[in-house]
Amino acid sequence: MVEGKELSCPPLDVFTLEDMNILKMSPERESCLSHQMNFLPRQIGCLKNLTSLYLDTNNLEGVPPEIGTLRNLRRLTLSNNSLRFLPPELAKLQNLQSIHLANNQFRIFPTVLCQLLNLTFLDLSDNEIETIPQSIKQLRRLNTLLLILNLLKHLPEEFCFLTKLSCLWLGSNNLRELPKSFGNLIMLDWAYNYCSYNVEGNPLHRPPVEVCNRGLKEIKEYFDSCQGSSGGLRVE
Repeated sequence: MVEGKELSCPPLDVFTLEDMNILKMSPERESCLSHQMNFLPRQIGCLKNLTSLYLDTNNLEGVPPEIGTLRNLRRLTLSNNSLRFLPPELAKLQNLQSIHLANNQFRIFPTVLCQLLNLTFLDLSDNEIETIPQSIKQLRRLNTLLLILNLLKHLPEEFCFLTKLSCLWLGSNNLRELPKSFGNLIMLDWAYNYCSYNVEGNPLHRPPVEVCNRGLKEIKEYFDSCQGSSGGLRVE
């Protein structure tokens, strides 16, 4: 693990340890916060056996394309940085299961994430994202999706293809309605486990928040009564 003053300019010897599986380059103490990394060295691409890479709480504004060589990576944490974009090479990380991107500066949903077909956990909380792309439907293995504290105005109907979701946080956005086929998300434990959902802080009126808080069955019945059961999206 590299921390503290070493973070400002991490020793390049670290990137010669080709058998390393886990690398943590995140400040773990308040006294370390003045020694954060401003960039991730391109030599990160040498660590091809990494399975976990922790880069939280730095000053990163970008991720080098060499990240795409880490084909064994399963967990990547980049929360609490200054990221606006992700490199297209990230799509090569097809073993990635968990990515943490909370509290960055994303204004556009990074569509490269939709190519990571084995993702089960995605945290994009506390950014400035306004829309979700239709290609989100490709993330069929997602079980946790955290989008709280963004600027979301709309969720596409394709969102409802994410039928393995069991935890979904949508609170503190600008959503006025949910997709008509929201009832397809049958794994959501809404109304039973408060930790698994959050829609509060949205100006929801289709359906109202009080209906959402009663769970998926109530949401489905609401849309069925408003538009008929034939208005749903068929999930294949």
